[in-house]
Amino acid sequence: MNVVIPMDVRDGSGAMFDRIARRYDLLNRILSLGLDRAWRRRTVRALELVPGSRVADLATGTADMALEVVRLEPKATVIGLDPSPRMLDVGRAKVDAAGAGDRVTLRLGDAQVLPLDDASVDAVTIAFGIRNVPDRERALREMARVTRPNGRVAILELSEPEGRFLGPLARLYVHHLVPRIGALLSGAREYRYLQASIAAFPAPAEFAAMMGRCGLEVLAVEPLSFGACCLFVARPAAEVRS
Repeated sequence: MNVVIPMDVRDGSGAMFDRIARRYDLLNRILSLGLDRAWRRRTVRALELVPGSRVADLATGTADMALEVVRLEPKATVIGLDPSPRMLDVGRAKVDAAGAGDRVTLRLGDAQVLPLDDASVDAVTIAFGIRNVPDRERALREMARVTRPNGRVAILELSEPEGRFLGPLARLYVHHLVPRIGALLSGAREYRYLQASIAAFPAPAEFAAMMGRCGLEVLAVEPLSFGACCLFVARPAAEVRS
């Protein structure tokens, strides 16, 4: 399927997310039926963190994933990177409110060019962000580069729902109800993009193969909620680890 995505969101500037930053968390809760929180918890558990773990959270947005990391492993530290200044402003307020400022640092950053040394973090996460990265393969190679040997990379992304029975109902929700609800609460353009970007994202097997080409050894591909979301868990491939 060929989907045309507006240049101002495809270029990685974060402009679209600046426009919806103040409503982003509410929209996530409503549009995911509250399931996004459980998806994030599952993602953090897949990282196999221990006290002292250093985590990079890419496309951190309003810091939901970064905060989930320090909730589940209070002695971990997180650097959250995002191209949207306004999303980061919301995230910083949440980090301060949670009293997590000593463990979570948020800064402007691009998943395609990470300001991190080789093998300098124990884990990398990116939730609902990889489909917005213009050069996904470059970003995946960066994730492999900065993750220590035997560390974990966990990618959480929306996908086309599957399944014979509940799959069609989930697809109806994603393709028709999500854009309409999003348009009412925020803006029609942004949620038309959401629908289009999900449809344009590679199927799980195809994306896992892309990860493999980019220096990541895929350990698990886990569909969540009838395939409405998919969790990819990997580590740097042997040639990267050596």
